[in-house]
Amino acid sequence: QVQLVESGGGLVQPGGSLRLACAASGSTFGINAMGWYRQAPGKQRELVAIITSGGSTNYADSVKGRFTISRDNAKNMVYLQMNSLKPEDTAVYYCNADRYGFRFWGQGTQVTVSS
Repeated sequence: QVQLVESGGGLVQPGGSLRLACAASGSTFGINAMGWYRQAPGKQRELVAIITSGGSTNYADSVKGRFTISRDNAKNMVYLQMNSLKPEDTAVYYCNADRYGFRFWGQGTQVTVSS
């Protein structure tokens, strides 16, 4: 089992920045891709960004150029730097890890972008 704990969410004004962090623990050996997903009220959960163990990244079109995903394999951490935040970025953000085809989720952290 892999346990994921997110932190760093909160309330921010439009144009502001936040940095999310996700700590993985438990059976972390063999984790390949880690990523961030989000779910806004009344909407389906969607991919925000993903990073492989080798450092390859992929982003949703809506966040390209504004968000940056990074990873510290030694510390079993994944981060999401979010800049130029917009009200439409408001959602619960979930950390995800893929280990040998099994997917694990964190409990989520709320990000609210509002003036």
